[in-house]
Amino acid sequence: MQKFLLFFCILVLHIYKNCCILTLVETRQDMKIQHFIKSAYESLPFIISNIHVSAKCRALNFQEEYIMKEKVVLAYSGGLDTTALIPWLKETFDYDVVCCCVNCGQGNELDGLDERAKLSGASKLYIEDIVDDFSDNYIMPCVQAGAVYEHKYLLGTSMARPAIAKKLVEIARKENAVAICHGATGKGNDQIRFELGIKALAPDIKIIAPWRMTDVWTMQSRDDELAFCQAHGINLPFDASHSYSRDRNLWHISHEGLELEDPSQAPNYDDMLVLSVTPEKAPDKETEVTMTFEEGVPKTLNGKAMKVSEIITELNRLGGENGIGIVDIVENRVVGMKSRGVYETPGGTILMAAHEQLEELILDRDTMEAKKKIGSQFAQVVYEGKWFTPLREALQAFVESTQKYVTGEVKFKLYKGNIIKAGTTSPYSLYNESLASFTTGDMYDHHDADGFITLFGLPLKVRAMKLLEVEKNKNNK
Repeated sequence: MQKFLLFFCILVLHIYKNCCILTLVETRQDMKIQHFIKSAYESLPFIISNIHVSAKCRALNFQEEYIMKEKVVLAYSGGLDTTALIPWLKETFDYDVVCCCVNCGQGNELDGLDERAKLSGASKLYIEDIVDDFSDNYIMPCVQAGAVYEHKYLLGTSMARPAIAKKLVEIARKENAVAICHGATGKGNDQIRFELGIKALAPDIKIIAPWRMTDVWTMQSRDDELAFCQAHGINLPFDASHSYSRDRNLWHISHEGLELEDPSQAPNYDDMLVLSVTPEKAPDKETEVTMTFEEGVPKTLNGKAMKVSEIITELNRLGGENGIGIVDIVENRVVGMKSRGVYETPGGTILMAAHEQLEELILDRDTMEAKKKIGSQFAQVVYEGKWFTPLREALQAFVESTQKYVTGEVKFKLYKGNIIKAGTTSPYSLYNESLASFTTGDMYDHHDADGFITLFGLPLKVRAMKLLEVEKNKNNK
């Protein structure tokens, strides 16, 4: 009899769960069935109370299993911040935590993530590979725009965040999650980038930002997070006193914290660098590189056809070996404060330089000038997290229109942190040797410069004449 009652409990729980999901209310008969199942479900406590204790426990466990918890998708990196968030979300909100790690080219940082996430209490971990999408649809628009923030920062983190936000929304929809959680701090730019992306793509999904929820998020340092994880049986290979805060993807790796928080201190490059060596430690010989582009997109590297992601990977190796692309920056964050970081962008620095080397041969003066302004604005838009906006789309449309003839070959040498040009060719080159040569040619008549200078300098001459007239009138009084 008790076995029958236990089976009945399990059956009711299973049917009730599926009825809730399917919402069978299309016909009067369906409503009667659902009413019966609901009544049976509400009677379960009475039925369970009459079952033997061991069977009762089993029934209660089944009941707990089949009552669906709300889900949250956690942007998971496997680092200290996001690992601590898993047990915290479960304890604070009673959420079913689904982790999503978006692979933008982090390399071996993805090793062991599944085990770590499950050990920390996550019900599921997605590892979504978007390396090619990131390369083609986020990196290349920035390269083609020449987008550099405050003259130095090549937007490695900035351009990755909207790509990650888009994937988080996709997983949230797939899992029917009610919320997305990120581990960005309340002082940084990433909170803005993640949340603007999520709001633009899924305005109905709740966003949880623990570092701004100081009433329930009591951890204020990496030491606090380590202690919290250890208290929950999660032992992590991190040491708060000897660990930079890093962000890595295919394009770059950033370093913040420790001695970098004091602008008067030099970076400890020996302890810091991951992708590169310093120029002083680079080889005492040049590395020759040849690249080809078609309509602004890199196609071959040293004679070998490759995808964009593969070209960047190889350029990272070559650039890292030669000390290319290490920058120490104090930048102005969107939230109003200055921050200091060291960025390693070996492949990105080379790719940007190679693309610019080709463009200067092809684009006319007015287009170059306009594109320079657009590139600066594009960098600002991306840095501020406004990727999914009409403005970014409009700016990118202009940039794409300038790339139609950016086709050709560039050669350069890498040597101790330097990129040295070694020749550029293009079928669309606007460089004309007959015009540019110091030797007089048929296409250029020096006498034409007389009229041009007269007209070009006319505003200056008129102003100067007026000032002389005013001064003369003063002296005659």
